[in-house]
Amino acid sequence: MNTKNTKNEYSKITLANVKKSPIVKMFIKSADNYLGEIGYTEHGKRHVSLVASIAKTVLLRLGYSKRYQELAEIAGYMHDIGNIVNRHDHGQSSALIAMRLLKDLMMDPEEIALIISAIGNHEQTGDPMNPIAAALVLADKSDVHKTRVRSLRRNALDHNIHERVNYAVKKSSLEVNKDKKIISLYLVINIQKFSVMEYFEIFMDRMHICKRAAEDFFDCTFELIINERQLL
Repeated sequence: MNTKNTKNEYSKITLANVKKSPIVKMFIKSADNYLGEIGYTEHGKRHVSLVASIAKTVLLRLGYSKRYQELAEIAGYMHDIGNIVNRHDHGQSSALIAMRLLKDLMMDPEEIALIISAIGNHEQTGDPMNPIAAALVLADKSDVHKTRVRSLRRNALDHNIHERVNYAVKKSSLEVNKDKKIISLYLVINIQKFSVMEYFEIFMDRMHICKRAAEDFFDCTFELIINERQLL
């Protein structure tokens, strides 16, 4: 009788293990190169590393276990890997690729399920169904900053509204106040380059999924504060 593959024999995979994978490294790099070719902002190692860190911090501040924090880190690091297939529905592609890679690393299937659910629902049309997914949504949507802009050519900024939005953001931070049950996204925007209301209009759907993530799983209010002015 085959007694293998019991829960005790699964590996306790960490973010360090995932980062060592040559496939993960190449897929993240190639996906970012592809997005650059079609005119999207940076989605490479800088972005996924930051999202991983913020997702972990959200769960840390809200009192979740260290293992949940680590799973959120892994989800954050792998959430955009599916862009190597196509930008459209990249959340689903990322989830399927992550499932295969984590399975090959002998990760616990229950943990894989949490991670791929989070990854598969991080886009604006998703439905974050667990705390890891909610943390990933908040982390991903809070990475808005001029350092994500690839080209500073004026004509490129004029014709790509998402590049212009990011280029106008001088500072962004996501803050979690567990006692007051408030999660706040603070932005400082150069209004000479882009108006506050233009930002709000363009990213309305992103802010709505952040609101759902904060309310449904963390019982927190979500705030959007731009240039010290609360818009949500």
